[in-house]
Amino acid sequence: MVEKPDTHEEGNLLYEHHRVVVDPGQEPMRIDKFLYHRILNVSRSKIQMAAKAGSVLVNDKPVKPNYIIRPKDVISVVLAHPPREVEILPEELPLQIVYEDDDVIVVNKQAGLVVHPAHGNYTGTLLNGLAHYFQTTQEGKVANGFGYLVHRIDKDTSGLMVVTKNEEAQGKLAKQFYVHTVERAYHALLWGEPSEEAGTITGHIGRSLKDRRMMTVFPDGEYGKDAVTHYRILKKFGYVTLVECRLETGRTHQIRAHFKYIGHPLFNDERYGGSQILKGTTFTKYKQFVQNCFKLIPRQALHARTLGFTHPSTGKELSFTSDYPDDLAQVLDKWEKYTYQRELGED
Repeated sequence: MVEKPDTHEEGNLLYEHHRVVVDPGQEPMRIDKFLYHRILNVSRSKIQMAAKAGSVLVNDKPVKPNYIIRPKDVISVVLAHPPREVEILPEELPLQIVYEDDDVIVVNKQAGLVVHPAHGNYTGTLLNGLAHYFQTTQEGKVANGFGYLVHRIDKDTSGLMVVTKNEEAQGKLAKQFYVHTVERAYHALLWGEPSEEAGTITGHIGRSLKDRRMMTVFPDGEYGKDAVTHYRILKKFGYVTLVECRLETGRTHQIRAHFKYIGHPLFNDERYGGSQILKGTTFTKYKQFVQNCFKLIPRQALHARTLGFTHPSTGKELSFTSDYPDDLAQVLDKWEKYTYQRELGED
């Protein structure tokens, strides 16, 4: 299996589990039938379900189960979870569960928690915590023991995530993410103040050619994938601004990269240049104030605030909103008080 991450949303990865290049002499055949004979230990119905969820690509474009393959077609099967590299062992971790039923579980992820095991983080992840939770509360009811990822959010981003308890629900929700019918809003604290009360940021996003850990905006589209971020200002604090972001597309670090691109990095986002004092006065008192804020929130000030989707089994519309975590709430409160003092001339 080849791990090849792609993205549909901020932090929402797709991993390539299978890749097949059709032989030049291959006769026409439905793709579900073709893959059934090529992939071991998988049913044709499961392949059809994956295709309907947008997880079967031909030449990088999703196809339906009845697509007729052609010679030299490049077929990829991509899923929201990475190929299993390590055994996910149950670990008792503090989880904030917002909602749960037989098909889905919604979690309010704390900052600092990695979603799934990967290089450098093989334990202590959200999936390890879910494995313990499922083992304790509903042993045997979740087939793989730890749940099925549909999307993820970055380690140091807090907020709402949905995980499914079975593959059927995963496929149906994955399709909602793919066609962008899922309602998601992020709240972010930025350096400076955008020129418009509400706006849209566009520009292809791809991995930096200088640092693979970062994503970069390529405005001419010569590299990366198209990305669209809509935002509106919620609160102005003079030197920083609280905004709400809604993603039309979703690429890794999309919000962080887009706001850096327009000159407003997220507050204390070290990787994207927001962990320096970018706006404000030269007074020592102000510098100390900002440093105290950095200590309160030692991460990018980004929170997945709302999440809404259609339930994969009942069809009911579900919507959730999460409170700000303590670190973000305290920093916003400090900026509120600082702004008030400035208006009184006490800066």
